[in-house]
Amino acid sequence: MEDKKEMTTPVISAATDTEQSISKCTVNSIVNQSTDFKGYMNIFESVKEKVSARQAAEQYGIRVNRNGMACCPFHNDRHPSMKIDKGYYCFACGEKGDVIHFVEKLFGIRPYEAARKLAEDFEVTIEKKQKSSKRVSHKRVERNPYQTAKTFHDWVQYCIRVLSDYLRYLEELKKKYAPVKMDEEWNTEFCNASSQIPIIDNYLEILLNGSLEEQIRFMSEKGREVKNIAGRLDEYRRRDAQADGRSSVCDGISA
Repeated sequence: MEDKKEMTTPVISAATDTEQSISKCTVNSIVNQSTDFKGYMNIFESVKEKVSARQAAEQYGIRVNRNGMACCPFHNDRHPSMKIDKGYYCFACGEKGDVIHFVEKLFGIRPYEAARKLAEDFEVTIEKKQKSSKRVSHKRVERNPYQTAKTFHDWVQYCIRVLSDYLRYLEELKKKYAPVKMDEEWNTEFCNASSQIPIIDNYLEILLNGSLEEQIRFMSEKGREVKNIAGRLDEYRRRDAQADGRSSVCDGISA
């Protein structure tokens, strides 16, 4: 049997202060820290429902061709490598996200400021949700609604980066261990990667295009799983760096 060298896996850079703070609390606690959370987050949901990343790109001077491809504004891109539709994905640098994250990165502003800019530029009407009249019997740690919304949005973007990195790893793994002959026995790594790819694709679809309710549910049910994936990828990085006898080039999730 041919001895196959272990593949180089994507690398996770050191967690930012935001990601470290996010990892110390559950999504349920984030949501419950402010009674105004859903009402405040409504601007994010409304903007994402009514404005696509493509509309925003064209509004802010980025030329998008008929196939939905454009030169990526986040790296020195000479040929269109970014696919822009409801969300966006650059096949060259791996940058990926929703319309709010696109504007946030394009202008170097905070998530809420990006949502407000989009709402103003596209004249999106934000409907205010009625506050619940139910009394809360237990004490809560109150936070500024902006802080709560920003923390949740940052956590969503962090999960998108982790899952995008993991998806690239799985695709590389599937390609490496794909059977050469039709009658060849399928490698376990190939089978595992093939079964995981559609699951991760579905996770990303929820985070990129799902409603606020769907994102909250995902974070509550799958947040720990995403953190475990990040830990495994980091472990692969250390293993490969040790095997190579040198530090791997940081080409995975960036802060």
